[in-house]
Order: sequence, then structure tokens, then C-alpha cells
Amino acid sequence: MSGGDLINIHPTELKFPFELNKQSSCSMQLANKTDQYVAFKVKTTNPKKYCVRPNTGIVLPGSTCDVTVTMQAQKEAPPDMESKDKFLLQSVAAPHGATTKDITPDMFNKEAGKVMGEFKLRVIYVPASPPSPVPEGSEEGSSPRESVLENGNQNNVMFDASTRSGLEANHTRFMEEPRNKSSEDLMKKEISKSRACGFSFLFVVLVGLLGILAGYLVKKT
Repeated sequence: MSGGDLINIHPTELKFPFELNKQSSCSMQLANKTDQYVAFKVKTTNPKKYCVRPNTGIVLPGSTCDVTVTMQAQKEAPPDMESKDKFLLQSVAAPHGATTKDITPDMFNKEAGKVMGEFKLRVIYVPASPPSPVPEGSEEGSSPRESVLENGNQNNVMFDASTRSGLEANHTRFMEEPRNKSSEDLMKKEISKSRACGFSFLFVVLVGLLGILAGYLVKKT
């Protein structure tokens, strides 16, 4: 903070976010560091360009007052974004109990023996914050896969993680299908073997019976 003998001013520079065709504002705080009533007045070299609220007032002992300065919308940017505008804050001791209505222009005239302070503030233009960049692939019409591939390895990792369970499930199913098919083939072979063995056994028994019957008939004749 800095200022005259009566008021501390913060900040000591008026910084305006500058953007074409848009108003911008900044504020400063006046702190009365005395035990007296202090009247203040704000002047500028370009009054048509700025609006100060309040431009005059009374700051009570030990208290503060906020002043807002608004810059009108500008159609052109100054060269090198530098401003030549200046502000002057004048302060003077006022009678005890004084109000804003009691302030007159004569109070800020420089006279011998009068306690008075003056402080100059310069104007600084700050470029307005640029809009956040749009990530590649987030434009309308782009496919989700294109967005994933264009946004780098991090999204690729996410893509892999989100589909890993599905791939494992498919892999398990593909691995189980041949196993199940082999089991079915084995069962079919066992059944075929059983049927073949049973048929062979019946054939042997039938041939034996026919042999016995033929022998019996021969003996009888």
C-alpha cells in the first residue's frame, strides 16, 4: 500500500482486462490511516473513457472505502497495448462528522497549512484470458474411436482397459468351444466302440449256436 499522509491506496495501479467492444472494471481500496475524517476526490485525464464510482466521498477514521473504475468498451486497441491515461486521487482532512454532501471543490485547493495528499495512478491493460483450446477429435462429427486415437496414449490406455474384460470373455469362449467339441467327439467314439463290441459279441454267440445246432443235426441223421 502507498499514498499520501492521509490515505493508503491499494493497488497502486489500475489494471483493466482489455477486450475489444467490452467494458472492463477494476477496483481500489482507500484506507484512512488517521483519526480524522478524510475527504477524497478522483480525477482522470480521460473522463469520457472512464466512470468512477464514487468519484468523491468521505472515509471515516480507521475505515476503508472501495472505489470502482469502469472503462467503456473500446473499438480499437492502443499501440503495444499501452495506455497514456492517468488518474489522480486527492485527499484532504475534513471537519468531524462531514458527509459526502459537505464536499466542495474548494476543499481540494492547495493552501498553506492545509493537510492534503495527492497520488497518481497509471493505467495498465491486461490481455483478456484466451478461450480454452478445444481438444482434437472433440468436434462434432468425429467418431469416438477417432477421439481416442487422437488424444494420445492416456486415452488409448483407457480404451484398452474398458474392453479387456470383453476380450478375455471371448478368448475363454473360443478356447472352451474346441474343448467341448472334443469331448462330444470322444463320447461319440466310446458309444460307437460299445455298440461295435456288443454287436461282435452277439455275432460270436449266434455263430456258436448255429454250429452246435448243425452238429446236433448231423449226429441225428
